[in-house]
Amino acid sequence: MVKRGSLTSTILRLMLVLIFISSSLAVYSIINLSFSIGDARAINASGSLRMQSYRLKLTLDSEKHVVDERIKQFEQTLHSEALERSTAWYSPKELSDQYLLVIDKWQHMRAFIDNEQNQLYSAALKDFVDTIDLLVLEMERFAALKLRILVIGQIIGLFLMIVVASVATRYTRKKMVLPILRLMDVANSISKGKFKVEVPPSEYMELYALGEAFKKTASELDRLYQDLEGQVNEKTTALTRANNELSFLYDNLITLHADRLDYKALGSALNQLQRFEALDYLRLVVQHADDSIDSIEAETGWPDSLNIYQDGSNHKPVKYNLQLEDKNLGYLEVISLKPLNNVLFVNFAMMLTRSIVIHNATEERQQLALMEERAVIARELHDSLGQLLSYLKIQVSLLRKQITPEQRTEKIESQLNDINEGVSTAYVQLRELLSTFRLVIKDPNLGQAIEVMLSDLRKQSGINIKLNYQLPQHLLASNQHIHILHLTREATINSIKHAQPSEIEIDCFLADSGMIHINIKDDGIGVSHLKERDQHFGIGIMHERATKLHGTVKFENNPQGGTTVSLVFPPQQEPLNG
Repeated sequence: MVKRGSLTSTILRLMLVLIFISSSLAVYSIINLSFSIGDARAINASGSLRMQSYRLKLTLDSEKHVVDERIKQFEQTLHSEALERSTAWYSPKELSDQYLLVIDKWQHMRAFIDNEQNQLYSAALKDFVDTIDLLVLEMERFAALKLRILVIGQIIGLFLMIVVASVATRYTRKKMVLPILRLMDVANSISKGKFKVEVPPSEYMELYALGEAFKKTASELDRLYQDLEGQVNEKTTALTRANNELSFLYDNLITLHADRLDYKALGSALNQLQRFEALDYLRLVVQHADDSIDSIEAETGWPDSLNIYQDGSNHKPVKYNLQLEDKNLGYLEVISLKPLNNVLFVNFAMMLTRSIVIHNATEERQQLALMEERAVIARELHDSLGQLLSYLKIQVSLLRKQITPEQRTEKIESQLNDINEGVSTAYVQLRELLSTFRLVIKDPNLGQAIEVMLSDLRKQSGINIKLNYQLPQHLLASNQHIHILHLTREATINSIKHAQPSEIEIDCFLADSGMIHINIKDDGIGVSHLKERDQHFGIGIMHERATKLHGTVKFENNPQGGTTVSLVFPPQQEPLNG
């Protein structure tokens, strides 16, 4: 059995050798620097001795009372710690001898000062200063020697580190890098699908374990690769189908949101789904807020009986609800012999649900925006024309009071009455116009809006007004709602004011011809009270509203008496049967 070492331990030993050498260099440098601390201070102190020597000479000649103080300062500098280090054990003999010589010569110079032999002091001063200069020179030589020793030590340590690093590099390349490179070649072969590989031997257990792992991995990959192509083909087919489904859903979503959402667009989407999934039968059942139901069928229609297959089998339809939160908009119903892709149908049903909800919300926002605009117009009319008519009425009253009995003639009185009557009529018409503009549709259900409007008219007139509303909600657009509501109100008010009815009946229904009919029938005096279109402002507006609905409005006598106002116009979209 081959004995294998640890790669980690080998690397650790190499690192410890490098750490030992670098630590030795650091310790050596610290020791060297510790002996160099104070060299600069000692050189400065030596230089200070020369200056103080000359200053003593000047003091002896001019300031004798401070001589003792100058001598004390000189001796403090001479025996300072920085200069005393010159006699340490590690200092060269030349430096120690020179320092002792300076001390010896100072004793002679001190004797000259004490004996007041100023001339002898001056004569010996140059030799004393030269001795100090030699001391400074020895100190500089000693400092340079320590620096050279430090540099030599660093060079030797750097050389040793380079040698160790070179040996470690060659050893690492031979024992570690080359086996790893061979393992990388093995990995590259495995990545190219070549699973029959030879793992290089190694004397380190880490590399040996890595090689064995490569070998085992190659063996496992070789085993798994046998059925890999089948799995790839299966996944590719699934991804292709998923991509086609996403493209199909995206294209239909763009189509449904590109234009007005109607049953023609929904039918086209159902036809595409039927062709995409090769379905037998498909339909969409839409449930409206008024509980009416419409069925939109794909191009193959919908069977009357579920026994539709030649083998007599009975296949129950599968339903996918169109539900968003608490709103139930209907369901998507499918009959097919082949298994259904539930995910696709659920997503398609969700897409239809959101499209219908967004369409309804858009219609409601348009309707509310239209009503808000009309409310703004009503406020502007009230603040401008209403105030102006009130002002004119007051002015007519003041004018009538300003005319004296002598000035008042029958013609003037008639003209004042005509002006007053015209202003009053205009004010009444303005109030009716404001009432029309201020009609509010808070709910997209037109039947409820008409009922609210009629409730106010019942209270004002006391006339029995009946409403028979049978229009499916989805057949009308928001812009049609407001015209229908205003036209119905105008016709009802005209009947109340001019026909003297006891009962008014309003019928709203979808005829077999596909046209929407709204009939306002009363039991009053008939159409004799009506004027021509161009002579009656209210009737003219009714004709204009009918034109905007792409329809017509007619006024006819009832056989039993009274008048029927008939509004006929096409719906927002073609109605469905079913």
